[in-house]
Amino acid sequence: FAPRNVLGANEKVQVALLGCGGRGGGVAHTMIHEGAEIAALCDLHEERLQAAASQFTQAQGRSPKLYRTMKELFDDRDIDAVIVATPDHWHGPASILACQAGKDVYVEKPHAHNIWESRKMMEAARRNNVVLQVGTQNRSAPYNLAGREFVKSGKLGGIHLVKVYNLKSGGPFHLGDAGSPPPNFDWNQWLGPASWREYHQRIFSGGWHHFWDYSGGDLADDAAHQADLALMMMGDPGLPTAVSCSGGRMHHKGDDSEVPDLQVVTYEFPGFVMTLEHSAYPRYMQKTSGHIRVSDLFPYWPHNATRIELYGSDLQMVVGRHGGGWQVMGDNGQVVEQMFGRPADHDHARDFLAAVKSRKRPTADIATAHAGACLLHLANIAHRVGNQKLWFDADTQTFKNNDAANKLVKREYREGFEVG
Repeated sequence: FAPRNVLGANEKVQVALLGCGGRGGGVAHTMIHEGAEIAALCDLHEERLQAAASQFTQAQGRSPKLYRTMKELFDDRDIDAVIVATPDHWHGPASILACQAGKDVYVEKPHAHNIWESRKMMEAARRNNVVLQVGTQNRSAPYNLAGREFVKSGKLGGIHLVKVYNLKSGGPFHLGDAGSPPPNFDWNQWLGPASWREYHQRIFSGGWHHFWDYSGGDLADDAAHQADLALMMMGDPGLPTAVSCSGGRMHHKGDDSEVPDLQVVTYEFPGFVMTLEHSAYPRYMQKTSGHIRVSDLFPYWPHNATRIELYGSDLQMVVGRHGGGWQVMGDNGQVVEQMFGRPADHDHARDFLAAVKSRKRPTADIATAHAGACLLHLANIAHRVGNQKLWFDADTQTFKNNDAANKLVKREYREGFEVG
């Protein structure tokens, strides 16, 4: 991992934010808190770009440069690193372009639109000797690191069943009126690698989560955290040998969404089975509350939407995501070990900035994060080919004897936006 540049211990990392929406802004403010400087902003939406510029000028006492295109941003030689916080379908291509420009990258999850794209991101990071950190913050959380050590100790016994939950509430999705694009907005650039369609205000404002062209649904978006954390707890066993999926658009029938509101997925690994249950309809299922995330409390696990359960032969462990801690239980639900936990946004930002300076691999390096992303794409592919059981070759990262599934390993990239 040869150094691209060397920053002094007290030198501020010059970071650019690509995509000035709510999540990107949150990550960027965390970077400021951990000692970085937000030196540039880039967004296609002029009003959002100007609003972000005002916020960051106030936050750090210095105005960031403003760019309307990625090329202008990546050509700026003063930028050390880029936060990629675009809509999901741009995460992979933008990260690869940033790597090719010699920039270190912190990319939001899900980091890739498809399995092939994730592999190309790994290649780009290694070829250009840059840091590529994925925003799966659980990898940097002290309570999760301690939980992993507890699992490694063998006290749970043999673990042959892991359950991952993303059982969230949600309503129907309707496109409605197409509306008009913002002034001077480049819709063609926003679409990027996705197939052409006319502008729609509902898609632009977040409805893109409901279409395969831009997303893998909330299973790929939010369950990315739990899937990756489950693999981390199990010692990063690699990729499964088989996947099967049941479900579909079962509750919110007849609306405009393409993605399931219920999926039950089974993965087969050597020695254990992992299930992932995803929903977007039961109103009583909730993510760990903000109050619990910052307190020494545990969630009410049965109604916690984003938990992980590890079933050992001797003990069971339940782990919360983004805080909530973990508990180990034995007979009759007796708690035998536990640890409270906090969200790790600041830990993760600190880890990234340290990697930028040291040139060492970050905790959620792209090669480590690849398997977690694959779990989500495998689930969606199994659903999209008719809820089949599929056998997967981890060496070639293709499906055995299933042409329809293999066609979904990679997307069709629109001309001019190909990934190289």
